[in-house]
Amino acid sequence: MKRYLKITILCALVSTSLSACLDSDQLLSRASKRPDVAPYMGANNGFVTKDWTPGDKLSWQEAINKRNQNQTEYSRIK
Repeated sequence: MKRYLKITILCALVSTSLSACLDSDQLLSRASKRPDVAPYMGANNGFVTKDWTPGDKLSWQEAINKRNQNQTEYSRIK
């Protein structure tokens, strides 16, 4: 009985240690972001915020700052 228990534990240890080898690589090459385009250029579609126009860096920065201010708890309490 002890022999079967040792074999079962050994098999479990081997299978868990080998499962780490099967992890696939997560490369940036599959990312949807394009590194050659500035973030404020964005998409020209209906899914952008109303305060921001694609290609305008100043309006993009203002929209990001406004969004960040809405996410802080300190401004929500006031």
